[in-house]
Amino acid sequence: MKRELKELESIIGYHFRDRKLLEFAMSHSSYVNELHDKKAHDNERLEFLGDAVLELASSEFLFEQYPKLREGDLTKLRASIVCEPTLAQCAADIELPSFLRLGRGEEMTGGRNRDSIVSDALEALIGAIFLDGGFANAKEFVKRFILNDVENKKLFYDSKTILQEIVQSSFKGEKIEYHLIGEKGPDHDKLFVVQVFIGEHGFARGEGRTKKAAEQKAAYQTIITLKGKGTCI
Repeated sequence: MKRELKELESIIGYHFRDRKLLEFAMSHSSYVNELHDKKAHDNERLEFLGDAVLELASSEFLFEQYPKLREGDLTKLRASIVCEPTLAQCAADIELPSFLRLGRGEEMTGGRNRDSIVSDALEALIGAIFLDGGFANAKEFVKRFILNDVENKKLFYDSKTILQEIVQSSFKGEKIEYHLIGEKGPDHDKLFVVQVFIGEHGFARGEGRTKKAAEQKAAYQTIITLKGKGTCI
């Protein structure tokens, strides 16, 4: 059941002058299609705008915060922040999925937990804030809820590559394998469970809507574990 949008305003600390913009940002195309209302709008146009605002805001932030990074490294770092899984996690942190307006079919097939839908809605929210309050307010939202903990987001984004480098340097002769150890939920809303193995030793597990997402989370948690044990990173 969707929550009242005023709750979302309280969570993010921004109150819309034009509430319709927030309603549009939270309205998936499946919901609007079921309304048969020509005055209703889905969030696709706002997502297009928000994507551009997010790229500019994050580029400016990284340019200022990392003066020694070259263009290629800045591009890679930005990609780790604005990628779909990272944005979906940022959206979850502000409980955004519970505010989405979805069509009945999309709701029944797990759309509220689908990274693509949730990340698009977050970008639509950024676009709505930009239209309602200008770039300064949109940039403040991005800085507060997306650009927080940049180094950790980069680690998550590069987790499988970083773990491979750790194993090559600290676990001589051992190989990384990702084992699918379980599946949860119905076919239309399945959650995969993957465990990392380095040689014969099992490490962290990860869950995700896709096997790739589960592997990424498992790799990330394994890195955190190895850091705690003092393994060189």
